[in-house]
Formats: sequence, C-alpha cells, structure tokens
Amino acid sequence: MKQMIVAAIAMLATSAAFAQEAATTATETVVANSDKGMVAIAAALAIAISVLGGALAQGKTAATALDGIARNPAASGKLLIPMILGLALIESLVIYALIIALKLS
Repeated sequence: MKQMIVAAIAMLATSAAFAQEAATTATETVVANSDKGMVAIAAALAIAISVLGGALAQGKTAATALDGIARNPAASGKLLIPMILGLALIESLVIYALIIALKLS
C-alpha cells in the first residue's frame, strides 16, 4: 500500500515539474519583452528626476548668490566663481544621468 502511495506521489510530482517547465518557457518570452518596456520607463524616470533636481538646485544656487550680492555688492567677485563652478557641477550630474539613461535604453 505504501509503495502505491509513493508511486502516485512520484508520478504527480514529475508531471507538475514538467508542466512548470513548460509554463516557465512561455512566460520567459513575455518577461523578455516586458523588460525592454521597464528599462525604457526607468530611463525616462531617471532623466525626469535628474532634470527636476538639477533645475531646482540651479535655481537655488542662483537665488542664493543673487541674494548675497544684493546684500553685499562688494562680494560679487567672490561669489561669481564659486557659483559658476557649482552650476557646472550640477549640470554635469544631469548630463551623467542622461548618459546612464541612454546606455539603459
């Protein structure tokens, strides 16, 4: 009796294993196609978030520098170079995100 139960379990387990393999190969095609769409969405979100962050940072930098110059016009020479350097570094981060997004897609 125990042998029949073990044989029945073995038969059911192997048929389930073969059915799972067939289902996996069918879904692999769908997953491969949907991965391209997910990568495109990730690239678009990376660009959108980096541009938003870069624009906010550049606006804050320029506003702070202009506020400092308005309070002390003699400090304009000391504020101009660090401000331009900061703006260039912020813009380089946005360009780096663009390159990463282009590599993804």
